[in-house]
Amino acid sequence: MQVVEEPTRRGVLLDLVLTNKEGLVGDVKDGGSLGCSGHEMVEFRILHGRSRAISRTTTLDFRRANFGLFKDLLGRIPWVKVLEGKRAQESWSIFRHHFLRAQDQCIPKNRKTSKGGRRPAWMSKELLEKLKGKKEAYRMWKKGLPTWEEYRNVVRECRDATRKAKAHLELNLAGEVKDNKKGFFKYISRKRKTRENVGPLLNEVGALVMEDTEKAELLNAFLASVFTAKASPQETQTLEVGEKVQRKEDLPLVEEDQVREHLGKLDIHKSTGPDGMHPRVLRELADVIARPPSIIFERSWRTGEVPEDWRKANVTLVFRKGKKEAPGNYRPVNLTSIPGKMMEQLMSMQRRRRLLGAVNMDSPRRNHA
Repeated sequence: MQVVEEPTRRGVLLDLVLTNKEGLVGDVKDGGSLGCSGHEMVEFRILHGRSRAISRTTTLDFRRANFGLFKDLLGRIPWVKVLEGKRAQESWSIFRHHFLRAQDQCIPKNRKTSKGGRRPAWMSKELLEKLKGKKEAYRMWKKGLPTWEEYRNVVRECRDATRKAKAHLELNLAGEVKDNKKGFFKYISRKRKTRENVGPLLNEVGALVMEDTEKAELLNAFLASVFTAKASPQETQTLEVGEKVQRKEDLPLVEEDQVREHLGKLDIHKSTGPDGMHPRVLRELADVIARPPSIIFERSWRTGEVPEDWRKANVTLVFRKGKKEAPGNYRPVNLTSIPGKMMEQLMSMQRRRRLLGAVNMDSPRRNHA
């Protein structure tokens, strides 16, 4: 949006002030020419409140978590009796209700602090004490108690300790990047001075869309238009073979040991999905909660009913290249339910095993023929 309305040079509007947010710039007026310049100065005010925005995003505080109580609360529930006669959606709702209620009792939450208020990742308690000692040494040096050489030695010691702490942290992050990608990229993102959001976008008629709701609808429509649900010929053939195999035998069971094994291998550095279940919590409780997911997976596999939470996703758009106004230049990154992804992995393994078994059964007949 252009906010200058009066001419700025010989009756012509040549100097502009552009803003992407309505109400951000106000009191725009000409301030007269400066020196011998033919252009007039443009004076304006940036209308920005001084109050600091309070984050409403909450995270689980694992440092104060009581996993022993968590296991005890969920271990008391007779899951077979509670989920008896329930469909997949209803069973999942019951399990999620008990899980989140116990999680609220055993794991406290805290708000995410702003970028300026967060302590650096390399700041340890020992280094913090040294920095406090440096401030105290400076205060005493201003009073003339220690000599300049003594204060300089304290400063050098703190500087060397800070450099070593940073180097040690970065070395560990680089060495463990395969196992802790989230921590590595989180440290990199903190190094950036600015964090850009999705800017104005061009709609179908070529007009710029400014509001967040309109931008979300535009991106949602674009992503839905390029999505295809048609299966490839190879996938169609695989599904046909799988259907033939399922007609001969009953569907396989989802064993509790398989679910426990998958829960024990979850990456604790992943984020929480739309269902509110953190992978670290699921991994800690693998021995206690393996039974109810196995029952839910089994019923979903046999009936074809998929719980609603497994079909939801938190989508974040990442700019790729080209013009930032084009919706097609953004790549969606989806954050889905952890149990839903476990269900996909288990069913994929079961299907591959059955297909391999069907191929092995048909191969001797073909060779004989």
